[in-house]
Amino acid sequence: MSERRRTTSGSPFEEQFGFCRAIREGNRIIVAGTGPIEPDGSSTQGDAGAQAARCCELIIAAIEDHGGSAGDVVRTRMFLTDFDEQAAVGKVHARFFGAAKPAATMVGAPWLCRKEWKVEIEAEAIVQR
Repeated sequence: MSERRRTTSGSPFEEQFGFCRAIREGNRIIVAGTGPIEPDGSSTQGDAGAQAARCCELIIAAIEDHGGSAGDVVRTRMFLTDFDEQAAVGKVHARFFGAAKPAATMVGAPWLCRKEWKVEIEAEAIVQR
């Protein structure tokens, strides 16, 4: 039986909602839905592209904390509140994960945890080490 290892990010929602940023069991790393949260707990300002970049930075940091890299990502899910932002978010996704070419889903959502969030992203990675 493999050991389950959890990582927290300091997001105020982790304690409030009872979850962790990422979990690794065996060679699988699962990163929870990640919103554009800054180190001080505020939301990333700007358009959906800027917010998606922050989400991707946080996701990659969590994966690296578990011994993986962006190249190990095999699945992503992107939740957007505005249909017209899909090209901008897709461009950011390609910048961070394009080399890995994970299975990806982009879906519209009427709202996310904070009203100012335009995007939230989750990911899964499989590491070979």
